[in-house]
Amino acid sequence: MRADKRPQPCDVTVYSDKGSLALRFPKRHNPLWEQLDGKPLNGKPKCLGIGKYGYRDNPEDWKRATQLAIALEADLDHPEWEKLFDPTLAKYGLGGGKYAKLADVLQLPGAKQPEPEITAGEMWEAYLEWKKTVVEETTFKDAFKMMSNALYGKVWNRKTGKHFQSDTNLSTIRLDNKVEILVAVQSVKLYRKTYFLNELNRAFEFCKTKGMLVNPTTENPFVLDKFSTPTVTTQQKYASKIVNGEEKEWHEVLDEKALENDRRAFSREERDIIIKAFYESSQVGTSQYAPLIEFYFLTGCRTSEALALTWKDIDFDRNLIRFSKSLGVTTKKIKETKTGEVRFFYFSDASRLKELLLKLKNESSNNLVFASKTGKYHSQSSLGKKWLGSKHPRKLSDGTEVEYYYPGIVRQLADEGIISTYLSCYHTRHTYITLTAHANKHDNNALLYIATSCGNSVDVILRHYLGVSEKTKIVEV
Repeated sequence: MRADKRPQPCDVTVYSDKGSLALRFPKRHNPLWEQLDGKPLNGKPKCLGIGKYGYRDNPEDWKRATQLAIALEADLDHPEWEKLFDPTLAKYGLGGGKYAKLADVLQLPGAKQPEPEITAGEMWEAYLEWKKTVVEETTFKDAFKMMSNALYGKVWNRKTGKHFQSDTNLSTIRLDNKVEILVAVQSVKLYRKTYFLNELNRAFEFCKTKGMLVNPTTENPFVLDKFSTPTVTTQQKYASKIVNGEEKEWHEVLDEKALENDRRAFSREERDIIIKAFYESSQVGTSQYAPLIEFYFLTGCRTSEALALTWKDIDFDRNLIRFSKSLGVTTKKIKETKTGEVRFFYFSDASRLKELLLKLKNESSNNLVFASKTGKYHSQSSLGKKWLGSKHPRKLSDGTEVEYYYPGIVRQLADEGIISTYLSCYHTRHTYITLTAHANKHDNNALLYIATSCGNSVDVILRHYLGVSEKTKIVEV
């Protein structure tokens, strides 16, 4: 046992026992504990270990233990303590062990057994009912379905193409069991896990606001700083770095990631190589995407906007395209553009874009500008496979499982060194803006047109696509 000189706010004191935290009750509470334990204390104070809440070196665990001590003393010393004190200790988040069994065999005079707190699953389902009314259907179906699977412990098996139930099921844990929740959350494997924890945090606050918690004093177990790993410490942020064998101060090192900012672009030659490769591809079904790829490169529109385009959106007399809607990736339903704005994209009579659209119009019997072979919307996932590639697991006759990889057009061009690097399909947008902006960088009206037609701003084009000219000189006034 280790003495601790921390100030104690009440008579139920917190101390460390072999590195774990415990509570020591004043002797006035001995009659109660003797009844619960079924044995005398012989004048010694009752001690209750709560090591599951952490260790003596963690200030947050001391804080939590102190809160437990205050809550227990407040109930035990209250004039109506029989109604307030929970002999199973579940009310205090200590409902494990022998005291949990008292709920079935012990009922103190006038005591009312507390109702169990709602589970994380009950909290989540209530939150989803509200959430689906305030977010896009596509976002709800994609992101929240993935998060729900994580909550219920469903893990995707890429080989079988099905989910399987893992040993971790966060949904069944009650919200007042912070320790089990912590363990379960740490076991969750999920891309953008911080986003998931933020939503769990919001779900708890939503249920608390709606009065759905059984115990209003139940603490939020999803506070982000309890689970998140610090990204970069102050010492790391300002530490010197070794660059090409030379030590440099932090302010002397360029942040390549920030400079890149994912706005890389293909060159004009690479653009034309990619378009030609799609048209001439011998891969099954790949060439059908060629006009769509060319359209992306020639307009800089977002991928989902082109998929929703109909012939009514194109005015050949005024040479313009009206971008007013987009296609949900999974829902295959029409929704607003990303910015919620309607944009007009103008083209000239002799342009490559008009030639492409007229050719498609003459060959089309569908309302969609870019329809699949079945006359329906193109699938973004299928397009992605043709662009990047896909993996297919196979089981051989001898039972051996192998995985075959089929590179997409752009991936293969990059691997063979025909183009300088691989970039995603979304970089067709960055390519159009970059090439067009550089070709018109001395024309302010042209830059304004590019920004407006692409749903961007002149400031973004100047800063991120053109950069700041080092030759610019400010006239002093």
